[in-house]
Amino acid sequence: MSEGRSLHIAMFPWLAFGHMIPYLEFSKSIAKKGHRISFISTPKNIDRLPELSPDVASSITFVKIRLPKISQLEASAEATSDIKNEDMSHLKRAYDGMESELTRFLEGSSPDWIIYDFAPHWLPPVAARLGISRAFFLIINAWFLAYLGPLDTLINGSDYRTRKEDFTDPPYWVKFETKVAYRLFEAEWIVGAAQDNASGVTDFYRTGKSILGSEAILIRHCHEFEPDWLKLVEDLYQRPVVPLGLMPPSVGDMDSSDESAWSPVKSWLDGQSRRSVLYVALGSEVVLTQSQLIELALGLKLSGVPFFWALRKPSDFSTVNLLDGFEEHQGLVWNGWVPQLKILSHDSVGGFLTHCGWSSILEGLMHGHPLIALPFLVDQGLNSRVVAQNLVGAEIPRNELDGSYTRDSVANTIRSVMVDNEGNMLRDNARKLGVIIRDKDLHSVYVDKSIEFLENHRSSSSGRTQ
Repeated sequence: MSEGRSLHIAMFPWLAFGHMIPYLEFSKSIAKKGHRISFISTPKNIDRLPELSPDVASSITFVKIRLPKISQLEASAEATSDIKNEDMSHLKRAYDGMESELTRFLEGSSPDWIIYDFAPHWLPPVAARLGISRAFFLIINAWFLAYLGPLDTLINGSDYRTRKEDFTDPPYWVKFETKVAYRLFEAEWIVGAAQDNASGVTDFYRTGKSILGSEAILIRHCHEFEPDWLKLVEDLYQRPVVPLGLMPPSVGDMDSSDESAWSPVKSWLDGQSRRSVLYVALGSEVVLTQSQLIELALGLKLSGVPFFWALRKPSDFSTVNLLDGFEEHQGLVWNGWVPQLKILSHDSVGGFLTHCGWSSILEGLMHGHPLIALPFLVDQGLNSRVVAQNLVGAEIPRNELDGSYTRDSVANTIRSVMVDNEGNMLRDNARKLGVIIRDKDLHSVYVDKSIEFLENHRSSSSGRTQ
């Protein structure tokens, strides 16, 4: 710790648990170094976070700031998991309404740092006025941020990429060989992110202004995996880029809250052969259409591979139930929450069919499982290109125009990754990369160095030594 002085660091993540959990994990690491954390979110979200362990509980204070109510959102909605995807811009507008109360907190508590997400474009000027150092923390990887483009492109827009077709090749500022680009059916999202929405500003603008007002970029990435992207991010944004490592979770970190859910799952998995089961989970925010659901279900059945399907929304299962004999002897469909890390660490699991969220990719690969990619939202398409490029998994073939897939494409991909000889290389590569991802010592060094940066940084706005 710099000069033995304890820092006070405020954390302000976006209202998604895929964001809040990495912010909380980083908060715990900082707290263990003797610093104080104010973790800021809405009351309902804070109440849903995992309980703190005794060694950090006294150093982390949860600060509840109410989410302003707007007519387009249910009164109980405080996170992305509470809303439909089409209501996301309304949630961002409500999030923007937290500015005045957050400002009052910062004025009264005077933290040394505020570490914030992509959404609060209005926050950096507030913090700078108060002499608070500012860091932008991206919970996903460097290639996603680099793909978005330079600050001027983010903030002011660009004539370079305006149509969906413009996003289907790597951008000109990426000088090294890569397949990181969107498919045509995926590019709808990024075109929308570059356009005004109901929140009043674009997602590109939010990200650009959040970076522009920062003094450093913290990012969940490491030099041992796709290192070229870290250098590119630093070149694009002309700020210190501080990798936090991959922050691999431990099985006990987040999956111990409900043993009643694990017991029957474990019992079923115990009855399966070693590395034979395909774990299927598409996250909490992907909602399949009935056609997508049926083709996926029939593809699982046709593959002949034992599967455990974590289907988060029970209402989505109504059509699958009509498929005669769907679960007979071959698989288990589980509605609701499951302990994902415990499932992935079980000896019977040998592969992971995933939406390719960054956390899910890391959790699958850290256990040495090859990935079967079925991306839908935001960064997931780019992530799945990297999975395929690094030969640690395969993407399910889809129609380039509408993203549809067939039961045969699902079944064939599952068999090629899980069973056939052609999947041997993917399985071997996944196990080799898993050694790097689960190397706690390696990633702890990254976290330690990032905390040292926070301790030793000299703020350009306040003149204080941090």
